[in-house]
Amino acid sequence: MQTPYYLIDKSRLLPNLEKIATLREASGAKALLALKCFATWSVFDLMAEYMDGTTSSSLFEVKLGRDKFPGETHAYSVAWAPDEIEEVLAASDKVIFNTAQQLVRFEDVSRDHMRGLRVNPGVSTSTFDLADPARPFSRLGEHDPADIAPVAELISGFMFHNNCENDSFARFDEMLGQIEARFGHLIRRMEWISLGGGIHFTGEGYPLDQLAERLKRFAGENEVQVYLEPGEAAITNSTTLELTVLDTMFNGKNLAIVDSSIEAHMLDLLIYRESAKMDESGDEEWMICGKSCLAGDIFGTFRFPKALKPGDRISIQDAAGYTMVKKNWFNGVQMPGIAIRETDGSERLVRSFSYDDFAAALS
Repeated sequence: MQTPYYLIDKSRLLPNLEKIATLREASGAKALLALKCFATWSVFDLMAEYMDGTTSSSLFEVKLGRDKFPGETHAYSVAWAPDEIEEVLAASDKVIFNTAQQLVRFEDVSRDHMRGLRVNPGVSTSTFDLADPARPFSRLGEHDPADIAPVAELISGFMFHNNCENDSFARFDEMLGQIEARFGHLIRRMEWISLGGGIHFTGEGYPLDQLAERLKRFAGENEVQVYLEPGEAAITNSTTLELTVLDTMFNGKNLAIVDSSIEAHMLDLLIYRESAKMDESGDEEWMICGKSCLAGDIFGTFRFPKALKPGDRISIQDAAGYTMVKKNWFNGVQMPGIAIRETDGSERLVRSFSYDDFAAALS
């Protein structure tokens, strides 16, 4: 297949899904795929065998979840617009409001719907201010129990989302204890609680049994149905971004220019100043550069067994999360296709993009 393209490998996706299934069985918690991280619906048929549905951040994600993923469809947004709330309700099983004011504003129209409220516990595991839901002056959820109590009878559940790439069970346990201490009297009035995503429980060595026991205990003591919203945890290490070297040069370092761009195809690398991941070997050190005009369009510096040359293929690892949902047409760079490797090893292209798609995105 012509590069660039994202290659989703089902045999690498399955171990994550199997861990999700194990946690569901042991804890009683339900798992909803967070579409803000991964929304490539061509593999939803497989994922639906191991998960309970989807959760969203917008009207379009709600509709995609309803159309493409069997099971429950949870609808959350930082703010619902009046002209979209009817569609949101029609396409969802639960609607979650970000503030008490939004809940009250849409109380009449949503009265016959299952409703929830986002709660900001004021603690998180984010180490980057841009992604920290508990940052000062955060707009993400109600933070004061005194503001929540007057509307508690209008809802049946809460959503807490304060974990971010958290691979520490001890830290998760500590924060959940803080949530119980501050909001327990309100939690016990609810029927369901979502603890959001960002818990890296499919990672190597994570104590899945301890997490299951803690979730089961939380659900039992508070008499609630627990939901988790895995995004990265569901698809980590499942996908590569397949690239081709177009040109090489030397300017104090060996540089290889590829047919892709972090600005357009792996935007989180640019936002969080991170390097891409690659399987490395050898002593040849090369900086892998994107083809856009952005000076800092750099995937990172990696080791190779021999000098790179035009035509060589490169595979960027762990390229599923926050990539396909964020890809864009910056510089008119060719947007990567999307391919799937089946468990038998066969590969098929499920989506490609053309000039017509580029032109259609503009006016």
